Amino acid sequence: MPRSMTGFARQEAQYPWGSLACEIRSVNHRYLEPFLRLPESLRVLEPELREKLKKSLGRGKVEINFQLGLENQQDADLGVNEQLAKALIDAATQLSNQMTNAATINPMEVLKWPGVIQSKEVDIEIVHDAARTLFEKSLVQLTDNRRREGEELANFIEQRLTGIGEHVVTVRTLVPELQTQYIEKLRNKLEALKVEVEEERFHQEVAYLAQKADITEELDRLDAHVQEVRHTLKAGEPIGRRLDFLMQELNREANTLSSKSISSETTQIAVDLKVFIEQMREQVQNIE
Repeated sequence: MPRSMTGFARQEAQYPWGSLACEIRSVNHRYLEPFLRLPESLRVLEPELREKLKKSLGRGKVEINFQLGLENQQDADLGVNEQLAKALIDAATQLSNQMTNAATINPMEVLKWPGVIQSKEVDIEIVHDAARTLFEKSLVQLTDNRRREGEELANFIEQRLTGIGEHVVTVRTLVPELQTQYIEKLRNKLEALKVEVEEERFHQEVAYLAQKADITEELDRLDAHVQEVRHTLKAGEPIGRRLDFLMQELNREANTLSSKSISSETTQIAVDLKVFIEQMREQVQNIE
């Protein structure tokens, strides 16, 4: 089943250390072209994220945006450098023992010493792990969205293929009658012009013109291309380029059918075929 190259996904989460959001947008493009906007603290993850993206998507212009919000350090829990505090207390006690009537050691004075009180910093690896998880969830959401839209595109294309098939059947039914009408018109023109032509010569000319106007091969190829499009739609790998090529081939046969037309009926059918093909071609541009 085909996948659309158009999609959107957003995942966000709250953590004890802050918030994180991942947003992915994708539109049609000839190749896979990712653009990542990452906070400086997540920049190291870029090669890893690109590799994961490449394994999940085949084509499309993809924009990935991460938003990271860390809690204000003033509101964060405070920690005590116990080793430094103990060293300060030991040093103060040693001095107190050498002094007369030394003041009692004040804990608040110890805490004021530079480096004793420390803000607990966020473990950056925890943030990186959260970013990886959120990216994977966003990527799953994006591929699901692209798959659903791809199914809708496949249904749209299938409706046009059915229309083309019905038109081909109609033309096949008309051909014998149209050839007979064409011969009669040619006879009537010759009679109106009062031109005498040997019967054998007349039939030779009719056979030559009928051969030039024969559209059996074009109808056969239209049927074959329709079946190939249906077969391609069922493939698992990216199929957009293959479908685009098949649209060109279908259009080629419709143009030839139009140029060989010997009646207004077949000319109109050729026009209808071109409309169906152009409608499919526009949608195929969005298929991965």
